[in-house]
Amino acid sequence: MRTQQCHGRVIAALVGCTALVLSVTGTASAHAGPRDLGRQVLAANDGWASYGTGTTGGSAADAEHVYTVTTWAEFKAALAAGGSAPKIIKVKGVIDAVAEGCDAFAAPGYDFDAYLATYSPEVWGLDTDLSAEPADSPEGLRRVSQANQDTAIKAAVPSNTTIVGIGRNAGFKGVSLQIKAVDNVIIRNLSFESPIDCFPQWDPTDGTHGNWNSEYDTAVVYGATHVWLDHNTFTDGSHPDSAAPTYFGMLYQQHDGELDIVRGADHVTASWNVFTDHDKTILIGNSDSESTAAGDRGHLKVTFHHNLFSNLVERAPRVRFGQVDSYNNHFVANGDYSYSFGIGKESQLVAEHNAFTLPEGVSAAKVLKRWNVSPLTADDNYVNGTATDLIAVHNAEIPAEVLQSGAGWTPTLRTKVDPARSVPRIVDCGAGAGRLS
Repeated sequence: MRTQQCHGRVIAALVGCTALVLSVTGTASAHAGPRDLGRQVLAANDGWASYGTGTTGGSAADAEHVYTVTTWAEFKAALAAGGSAPKIIKVKGVIDAVAEGCDAFAAPGYDFDAYLATYSPEVWGLDTDLSAEPADSPEGLRRVSQANQDTAIKAAVPSNTTIVGIGRNAGFKGVSLQIKAVDNVIIRNLSFESPIDCFPQWDPTDGTHGNWNSEYDTAVVYGATHVWLDHNTFTDGSHPDSAAPTYFGMLYQQHDGELDIVRGADHVTASWNVFTDHDKTILIGNSDSESTAAGDRGHLKVTFHHNLFSNLVERAPRVRFGQVDSYNNHFVANGDYSYSFGIGKESQLVAEHNAFTLPEGVSAAKVLKRWNVSPLTADDNYVNGTATDLIAVHNAEIPAEVLQSGAGWTPTLRTKVDPARSVPRIVDCGAGAGRLS
C-alpha cells in the first residue's frame, strides 16, 4: 500500500489516482458514443436528471452550433446564437467576467467611504433599513452600481445546451450562470471561482448588529428542468471570506451561494463535483413562504452523488420541499464547520452511503441541522471511518431539535453505489474539473 494525494488530502490507496479516475469516471458516466465531451449525455438512471426525457444537452448540435470560446464576449454571443437549437459551447482557458475590476461597474459619484460614513450604526442606527433611500444617496448609487455588475456578469443559458471545459484548466471567474425556465442543460469539466459582489448592501435591521448582504450565486437553476452538473469545481478561489475585511463589526460578505436550485426547478443531477472553501453553499428551495411553496411542492427533485464537499461552513445542501437523494459523497470539515444537511420545510432528504471526515472536537451531531420538522432517511453513513447513525447522534446531543427518521420515499435512479468506506478514496481522486479528457 502507498499513499496518494488527491485534492490536497493524503489518503491510502491501493491504486494510483490516475487509474482510479479512469475507472470511476467511466462507471459514473457510462456514456455511449464518441469521446467528444460535447456529445456525451447523461446515462440512464443516473439521478433525477435522467428521469423522463433524460438530459442530453446540446449533444445533437449540428456543426454550425458548436463553438469554442476564450473570452466572455464570445461566450455570451455563443449562448445567444441559435436560440434553443441544440448547441455545444467549448470553453478554452479561464474566462474572467470582471477582468476590468469593480470600478468598471461603479455609478458616477459612488464613494464607498461616503457610504460607510452615512450608514455607520453610530450615525444611522440599527432600526431602519435603507430601502427608502433616494437615488442620489450613497445607497441609491450603490444600487445603480450593483445593477451595472448584475448586467455584466450574468449569463442566461438556453435550453438544449452543453457547456464543457476543454483540458485541465478551463473555467470562469466572477460569472453567474443563470439556468432559468429552460430544459435540458449540461455543465461539465469547468472550474468556477465564485463571483464577488462589488457592492454589498448594509442592512442595519438584519440580526442584532446588522449585516452585509450580497448577490450573485455561481450557478442558479431557477424553474429549469433536466440539468446535469458534472465534474466541476466551485470555489471562492482568490477571494476567500477569511481574507475579507470587517466594517461596522461585521464581515464584509461579498459571496452568495455556489449553487441554488429554486422556484420549481426539477430533475437535477450533480455528480463528481468539488464544492470547496465557501460559506452558504447550496440552497434547494429559497423560501418557506406559501407564495413560493405552491410552486415548489412536488418539484425540486435533485440527486447529489460522488461530490466532494470540502472546507464549507453550511448548506451542503439546505433543503426545502424537494425529494433530494444524496449518496456516495465525501464531506471534509474544518474548524469553521456549522453543518452539512439542512432539514427545511417539507423536505424529503435521503442521505445514504456518505463519508464524513470531521476534525477533532467536531461532533457528528453537527452533520444534520433541523430548521423544520421534516423526516429524513440517513442510513449507512460513516464518520471518520466508523459507521454512524447520524439521526441518533443528533437527537442524543441536541434534544431540543429532534429529527424523525423516514423520508417517505426510496430512490431508484442510481447507477453504481460504492461502499461508504471507500468513498473518500474514490471521490477525492475522481471529483472536480480537469478530470475528463
